Amino acid sequence: MTAEDNRGIVLASRPTGRPTPGNFRLETVVCPSPAEGQVLLKILYLSLDPYMRGRMSAAKSYAAPVEIGQVMEGGTVAEVLESRHPGFKPGDIVLSHSGWQSHAVANGAQLRKLDPAVAPVTTALGVLGMPGFTAYAGLLTIGQPKPGETVVVAAASGPVGSAVGQIARIKGARAVGIAGGERKCAFIRETFGFDAVIDHSAPDFAAQLAAACPGGIDVYFENVGGKVWDAVFPLLNTFARIPVCGLVAQYNSEGDFEGPDRLPVVMRQVLSKSLTIRGFIQREFVAQRPAFEQEMPRWIAEGALKYKEDIVEGLANAPEAFIGLLEGKNFGKLIIKI
Repeated sequence: MTAEDNRGIVLASRPTGRPTPGNFRLETVVCPSPAEGQVLLKILYLSLDPYMRGRMSAAKSYAAPVEIGQVMEGGTVAEVLESRHPGFKPGDIVLSHSGWQSHAVANGAQLRKLDPAVAPVTTALGVLGMPGFTAYAGLLTIGQPKPGETVVVAAASGPVGSAVGQIARIKGARAVGIAGGERKCAFIRETFGFDAVIDHSAPDFAAQLAAACPGGIDVYFENVGGKVWDAVFPLLNTFARIPVCGLVAQYNSEGDFEGPDRLPVVMRQVLSKSLTIRGFIQREFVAQRPAFEQEMPRWIAEGALKYKEDIVEGLANAPEAFIGLLEGKNFGKLIIKI
């Protein structure tokens, strides 16, 4: 291998507010050789996900931050080029966590072999991977939708939100999606089959949401926060469940939040309506993975669950694509084709 064979995008500086291209740097480094038990990978696809914004910050979180000068982290689909692990051979396609780079050395024990004949390998980064499992486990474990209930989900065109709404319908609930722009809303309604979809950019967004939920909201799957939460909160029914998966509207915020302290109002409603609000990380529900791996492919094969991917060509375009992701510019699961 030559030095040019391995390109990586590293964290050049920690962003203040919205990330900029200057927070990233493309580097070319010597590609290491695998040791015993390891494999050399050529990265084919890189997943871009909102949680990566948190990794760019040094603030305390549930996972360690990416250090300055370190390759940005992320899930990947890769081809094995060289193997010193008995379970893998050159040409195998695997799921790894190799980050924003063209090549990587990984421990074989941390890889999962993929079969391109079973499903497109990109689905391992989306509907059949971490985002799909996040939707499945968060909705069914915390949300527990029941037939006839109303489930509302923000960022409904994304890989998590779109799966949440479709799983809710499979379970007999009514799905109401929230997204930005008529193009996304139409796709959610026509392709994903949601019962109603509301454009959060509409000037009367809150009124439209209330009209779409005449019986109130029983489950709200939180991906966004901000003004979407403000519109949802008054509509929550007694015993409503709120799985908190993400707060994208706040990820670029710095310092104290503007406006009045709303915590007393929220806590009063939590008490008086017996609300369940629980944040979660998908890895907490690892025991549910066997059920997920059985049900999700079946639902897709039956046509009960559909997905959309937004594939961007070229590792060098990852920073701009990621910045756009935080602003809702992607349409579907955002993947970089290396």
